[in-house]
This record gives sequence, structure tokens and C-alpha cells, in this order.
Amino acid sequence: MTGAAGLFGIEGLAPGAARPVQSYTYGAHPAQVCDLYLPDAAPEGDAGDVAPHRVAVLVHGGYWRARYDRSLSGMLVDDLLAAGWAVWSLDYRAVGSEGPSSGGGWPRTYDDVAAAADLLADAAAGHPLDLDRVVLVGHSAGGALALWLAGRHRLPAGAPGGPPRWRPAAVVAQAAVADLVVAADERYGDGAVLALMGGAGPRDNPLAYATANPAALLPLGVPTLVVTGDADDAVPHTASLAYAAAAAAAGDDVTLRVDEGADHFVHLLPGTPTWRATRQWMQARTS
Repeated sequence: MTGAAGLFGIEGLAPGAARPVQSYTYGAHPAQVCDLYLPDAAPEGDAGDVAPHRVAVLVHGGYWRARYDRSLSGMLVDDLLAAGWAVWSLDYRAVGSEGPSSGGGWPRTYDDVAAAADLLADAAAGHPLDLDRVVLVGHSAGGALALWLAGRHRLPAGAPGGPPRWRPAAVVAQAAVADLVVAADERYGDGAVLALMGGAGPRDNPLAYATANPAALLPLGVPTLVVTGDADDAVPHTASLAYAAAAAAAGDDVTLRVDEGADHFVHLLPGTPTWRATRQWMQARTS
């Protein structure tokens, strides 16, 4: 399932103006990189000393395709910095990328996302980052990866990514491809999930889907915001409804927000009520 807004409206998004304080690499491929942004003002602690920043970890979407990268989240970086957040914007090898150690897809994309998230612990050793107040924020396919990161501690030993070096305080799933089995069967993104999984469907490789699918890792054990729009023509809002219901039934603390008339890209635009409500929820969960 796709639409013009779903795969091509993304070209209308302008990059943010902020520049990273530092970029970190975790491999030889150009996509194996993370950018750290810090706000201008450092928060003060109770004794007047400098307190560490809360951190938003941004996981971009683009249906896991190599033509999209972390620049999709550029405007959110600016908005979060203005609100006093540090930002960790991660990238990963995606389907169709070429270069060192081959391209993305299962399991390499997941190995990358896990390594990129874990690298935040190294960044915190040299910068004022509060690893107890980290919120994962993922859009579209990035929403699936953010939810997977939040549930990674539930994976069996030896699974791609390994155990996490830190646990998030909360996770935000923006128009997320939250159930890979449903998305594969219904051919979201013109078969994007099948491409991610090397052409295998859920019945061809059930173990891989059970490991990669965020819906299979419930409960996550952290507060979760599931936000979508009922005019989304790239990832149907019913995917968010179903995931929120399943997460709540599993015992997770879930907030569901469905914005009337909102499309797939409203989540990436800071001036929209959808994003403002998302940031307010993030702040409330890390205050």
C-alpha cells in the first residue's frame, strides 16, 4: 500500500539548520553513522551545577530503502534542541545500499540500528547526556525499528543486535509499521517488508519475523506513545490501532493518538499539533 504522499511527498521536507556537535561511526559503510546534537543552554541541577540533558533518539523511516537517510528528521532536530533536548540521530544500512560489508536488509539493518543505539553510551561518556531519560522516536519504518529497540531486551541470546547497553525511558511510534507480518501480507510500501526480509514472507521464515517484528516482542515494559493520522496513505492508521490494542492487552502503558485528517508526514513537521502533542508527551515522561 502506497500513495503519492507516502513515497514522494517526502521530497517536500526541508532539512533542519542545526549542525551536529559530533558524528560517530560504528562501521565502514557511509550509513553507519550517528549525529549528536546538544542544545545551547545546559540545564541546571538542584545544586546549581550542570545537569545532563534528556535525549531523543531519532530513527528515520523511508520503508528501509537506501535513498532515504537521517536528514528526514532534520526539522525535528531543530525543534527538540530549542526545547532543551539533546538529539541522537542514527542512520543504518538500508535495502539497496552498496559498499563495505554489503548493504542492508535482515539482519544487517537490525545489527546496525542496535549498534547505533548502543553507541549513545559512548557519547554519554564525553557529553552531558542522561541515559535514564532517553526517548526513542521512530517514524514509519523507523517506528518499527524504534519499537524493536525498546523490546530488544526480550530477544533470545544470539539474536541480531545482542542485549542493549541502556534501556529507554519511553518510546514513540509515529505512523509505525508496527507489525511486519501484517505489513508483509498487505504489501505495505509495494512489498517493502518482503524486500527488507530478503524476499521471504512470514510463512517462509517465521523465526526471522518473530525476531524482527516489534509486535512479537510485547510487552516492551516502557511507556509507549502510538501516534497516527487517519488520512495516512503510506502506513494505514489501522496498524497503529492494532498495535496499541495489543500492547495494552500485554500490559504496557500505552497512549494512542489518532489525528483526524493527518497524513504520513505530519509527524516530521514541528509546527503541527501532532508533533507538539508528541513532544509534550515526551517531556512529561522524562520530567
